[in-house]
Amino acid sequence: MDAIGRYRLRSKIGAGAFATVWRGYDDDLDVDVAVKVLADNWASRADVRERFLSEARLMRRIASDRVVRVFDLGQLPDGRPYFVMDLVGGGTLAEVLAAGPLDPADALWWGADLARAVAALHAEGVVHRDVTPANLLLRPSHGQESGGGTHRIVLADLGLAKRAAEASGLTQAVGTPSYMAPEQARGDGGFDERADVYAVGAVTYALLTGRPPFVAASITDVLRRDPDQPPPGLRPLLHDAIGQVDEILARALAYRPGDRWSRADTLAERLEAEAYRLEQEAPWLASLRTAAADDQDETGTVLADGRTPPRERGKRGLLLAVLLPLLFAAAAVGSWYFAGR
Repeated sequence: MDAIGRYRLRSKIGAGAFATVWRGYDDDLDVDVAVKVLADNWASRADVRERFLSEARLMRRIASDRVVRVFDLGQLPDGRPYFVMDLVGGGTLAEVLAAGPLDPADALWWGADLARAVAALHAEGVVHRDVTPANLLLRPSHGQESGGGTHRIVLADLGLAKRAAEASGLTQAVGTPSYMAPEQARGDGGFDERADVYAVGAVTYALLTGRPPFVAASITDVLRRDPDQPPPGLRPLLHDAIGQVDEILARALAYRPGDRWSRADTLAERLEAEAYRLEQEAPWLASLRTAAADDQDETGTVLADGRTPPRERGKRGLLLAVLLPLLFAAAAVGSWYFAGR
């Protein structure tokens, strides 16, 4: 196809089992758009067609720049429905993740931004049900459309989204297994906003480590998870800078909904605080490691089994004994100052 309605098609953005998304251009409004078209092999299925149209209506009703906005709806000559959305041109979070784990502070800022986006959706009374890196678009900030700079996460693909009032009675297990809350997989008692909180925790964990906390190939794998199994700890990654990150994500990823953060914006606040702490502590931690390395370089003595002689360990221990109290004192003063503000 060269055109759909008044929209000229330029390239294919992506294709899934149920629909294809095209990059198009609206000559009348002089803007780039995204056009989502129902796949022809599903056009005769009334239930799939209705779900496709329900997604468009739901996205249209949500008044938040954190959710892709729909502004037109139509039908092709062969009867397939389509809807037209704003084009969010910064790519997806999945593309960012494909390059490998992020710097810990950056990963936490991204996680906090995602939690803010999910909180905006919840404020509209909607549960997403499929928060995954591939469904998270990146909108360049003003003045950064040409690349670089900062981005904001925008939620897309609300094909599985439901009104919170309806979600409590749903029993069908749908979603992406590695990011799916256990109660979604069970399909025995509905779910609420805390299912999305779980997904935010899973995405943030993946940004920190390069993989989801519980890798699952199917819903069956989700059901096999031990309810008392916590996510793998992050201490090997964050070392001295671990702070409360492990505890925050463990609570977001709790098997039982009652053990999780009840609100996405609360999770956002905790992730923001840890991201800020990591940024503030980074120079101090770097100086400690550099000083320890320099101390070892001065003697260059290493035992046959690879250990450092006790005297050199003592020198580094003395250095840490002097610097660590200064670090904690500075952190305490900083906390007092910001609490006062």
